[in-house]
Amino acid sequence: MCQLLGMNCATPTDFNFSFRGFKCRGGVTDVHAHGWGLAIYEGRGVRAFHDPLPCAHSPLADMVSSYPIKTLNMMAHIRYATQGGVSLENVHPFQRELWGIQWTFAHNGEVPKFSMKNNNPQDQEQEQTLQPSCSSGFLQSEMPMLGRCKEATYHPVGDTDSEAVFCAMLNALRAEFTTLPTLPVLYEAIQRLCCEIVRGRETETIFNFLLGCGQFTMFAFSWPGSREGSKVWNGLHYLVRYPPFSQAKLKDVDYAVDFNETNDESDRVAIIATKPLTTNENWKEFKRGQLLMFDNGLPYSKPYECVSVERRGRGLSSRAIPRGEICPFKYQYNIPQLLRRAVFEALGKEDEEDSSKVWSERALDMGCGSGLSGVQFRSCCKHLTGVDISPESLCEARERSIYDRLIVRDAECVLQKEKESDDSDDDVWYDLVFACDLFSYIGDIRGIFQTVRRSLECKGGVFAFSSEIINDSLNKDGDDGFVMQSCARFAHNRWYISALTEEFGFQTQLTTESTVLRQHDGKDVLGSLVVLTLPSSVHSAQINLSGL
Repeated sequence: MCQLLGMNCATPTDFNFSFRGFKCRGGVTDVHAHGWGLAIYEGRGVRAFHDPLPCAHSPLADMVSSYPIKTLNMMAHIRYATQGGVSLENVHPFQRELWGIQWTFAHNGEVPKFSMKNNNPQDQEQEQTLQPSCSSGFLQSEMPMLGRCKEATYHPVGDTDSEAVFCAMLNALRAEFTTLPTLPVLYEAIQRLCCEIVRGRETETIFNFLLGCGQFTMFAFSWPGSREGSKVWNGLHYLVRYPPFSQAKLKDVDYAVDFNETNDESDRVAIIATKPLTTNENWKEFKRGQLLMFDNGLPYSKPYECVSVERRGRGLSSRAIPRGEICPFKYQYNIPQLLRRAVFEALGKEDEEDSSKVWSERALDMGCGSGLSGVQFRSCCKHLTGVDISPESLCEARERSIYDRLIVRDAECVLQKEKESDDSDDDVWYDLVFACDLFSYIGDIRGIFQTVRRSLECKGGVFAFSSEIINDSLNKDGDDGFVMQSCARFAHNRWYISALTEEFGFQTQLTTESTVLRQHDGKDVLGSLVVLTLPSSVHSAQINLSGL
C-alpha cells in the first residue's frame, strides 16, 4: 500500500530532512513506485506537486527535496497502486476548496465502502503497471453518502477509493454546517465520519489518512491493518521534536542532522509517517480508531483540548461563511471536578479550595495530561507528582506550575518499587493516587490495581478514578471485563472493577452509578466515579484519611 508523511510546525520549517528519507521509499528502499505528491500550505494557498513517476527517481522530487520551502503544515504521499491505474489523476494528496479553505487529503489503506465495483485487487495490481488509467470507478450517482449528505457537490476525478472517500467526507461536512465550525465541533464531526466509514466493515477496512484544512491545522486518523495475504502492517506513527533538540538519523539513507544546531527555543515540529523515518527517536504508533488534531506542532486527542487552540485564534479562517461560536458548557472537561467532589464526599471532608486543608503528604496524578486534573487536587496535596506518556502534554502541564514533579512515562511503570533520581534513598510511595479519564485508554487494568496497592500499602491511602462502564453487569464465561468501543476507547464492566477491588484488598468508599463523563455523537456517555481506600500495612489508615 501507500505511505504518508505529514509535518505540522510551531514556526515555519522546511521539510527537506524528512522528505530526503521518505522519497527513498518510492522505489529504492520500498516498493511504492506508482507516483508521489506533495501539498505545502503557504498562508491561504497551497503549493502542490504531483508526479506519476517513482519518487526516488523523479527529477521533480529531486528539485523539491533541495528547495528550502518553509511551512507550518504539509503532507506528502508515495503510492503503491491497489485501486486505480498509475496516472496523474490518481496521485495523492487530493485537493478541494470548502468554505473558502483549501483542504488536502492523503490516504493509505483500503476502504471497502468506497472500493471500485467488481474489483479484484490482485488482478488489478497486475494490470496497473501496464495501463495508464482505469475506468471502473464509481458512477457519480453510486458514490456512497456520509452523514446528512443527500446530494454530492464534490466528485472524484480519478479512480481511487481514497479520492472517493475524501469527496464523501467534504460533502458530509458541507451538508452539516451552515456556519464555519470551531475546532472542537470539527473534531467531533470528523470523528463521527470516521466511525461511519469503518462501521460494519471493521476487519476489512484499513483507513489511515492525513487531512489538512488550512495553514495551521491537520487531522490524522488511523484504522490500521494488513491486506489479506500480506504481512505488511499499515498504520500511522508520530513524534514531536522540541527543545532541547538532538541528532536524528534517517532510516532509509545514511544521513543525520543535529537539530540543536539548526533550531531554536521557539521551534517545535510534529512528524507523522506510516513507518518511522528515523532510527534513534521515540516514535509513537496511533491507536486503532485514534483521531489526532495537530496544531502548532502539538497533537490534541479530545474535543475539549481543541477549545484552547480555537481560543488562541488558531481555528479555521474563512471569508466565505460566518464563524460559529464555542458553546461555553458543551466542551467543559468536568471529570477532575467531579472526581475531586467524590473524593471529598467519600472521606467526609469539606470541599474547599483552601491550601491549609492539606491531607495528602504525597499524591500521584496518573495520566495527568495537560494538568487539568492536577489543578483540582493541588490544594489538598503537600507534594504532587504528575505522570503521562506524552511529553507534549507535560509541556502544557509544566506551564501551570502546579506539580512538584513531572515524569514522562507509562503510569503503571511509575508505580513500581524503583529508585527515582530525586528520591534515591526511598521506594516510591503515595497516600493518594487519582486517575481522571485514564482507564478509557487501558483495557486490562489489573496491573494498575496491583501497582497502586503497592504504592499505598506502606502508609495507607486513597485510590480514585473514573471509568466508562459497560451496561452488562454479569460476569460471563470468556468475558474479559472490558471492551473496545467504536470510538476507540475502553469501557469496563462493574463486576470487573468490583472483582479487582476485592482481590487487592481495597475498600469501596463511594461509587457513582450513572455519571455523565463526556458526549459522543451528541449523546451522553455514562460512567462511574470510584473512590477506594487501602488500610496501612504498618498501622491504621485513619490518620491519613482523617486529615493531619
